[in-house]
Amino acid sequence: MPAIEPGSMPDHHIFLSDVHYGAFSEESNRQIEADLLSLVDFCMDNRIRLHILGDLFDYWMEYPGYHPDTGYRIIEKFRKYADQSGRPVLYITGNHDNWTRGYFETAGFDVESEYRRIRIEGTPVFLHHGDGLKDPRLNLPRPMINRILRHPLFIKIYQWMLPPTCGLSLMRHFSGFSRARPVHDPERLNSWAEEFLSKNSIDFVICGHDHIPRVESCPSGTLLNSGPFFSHRTVIRYTKGSFELVVWDSEQRQLTPYKRLTPYKRSKI
Repeated sequence: MPAIEPGSMPDHHIFLSDVHYGAFSEESNRQIEADLLSLVDFCMDNRIRLHILGDLFDYWMEYPGYHPDTGYRIIEKFRKYADQSGRPVLYITGNHDNWTRGYFETAGFDVESEYRRIRIEGTPVFLHHGDGLKDPRLNLPRPMINRILRHPLFIKIYQWMLPPTCGLSLMRHFSGFSRARPVHDPERLNSWAEEFLSKNSIDFVICGHDHIPRVESCPSGTLLNSGPFFSHRTVIRYTKGSFELVVWDSEQRQLTPYKRLTPYKRSKI
């Protein structure tokens, strides 16, 4: 496992995932974009460190010499944020936006395809998207379809057979089908986190992916899932020495504690 990043970080952080920008109607995408841009402005105004934990876009596919033209305002806003803060935004790609060829790096992102370990005021934190991890020692294998979609040979063949516009359209159709599943079960990530935290010197795991915002405490640490920004506007906030699941209110320009209105299948931890 890679060494934890050295040095201390600012004591105000926001972790977000599953924006899935581009997956919805024009009106919905416009509102998602507006709310996300206002959140980034809020972070710039308050010197808050931003971290993206995957699926910012839906679907993002870079071909040789080509990148999607979607999300221009979002990318430019993060570029401005990186310029103002003097450091790139960590972007851990998810299962909907991992076909990258360097464009994000030019736009002010620190791109990671697997996971990142950091320290916040001395506290060890493990960040990943949640769809799975390549390293078998981490015991969170990706579903077979995700492994195929990430495989360099599949990408090469896919991009050879389908030009960018057609290839992107087809993948967005497939993405919408998979995202429309009516049942999301938190147990896979909850069980994995309990085991992972018991075997590693990590206090917190933060991820997204399964679209269920939650905070799960277990004997050796805590799992925090930021939930889907596209529908809940939830994010994880770190401030004053603690993590909290909160909701971004763009009209009031404030973060408020998240209160789940409907139950989900409870974990065993």
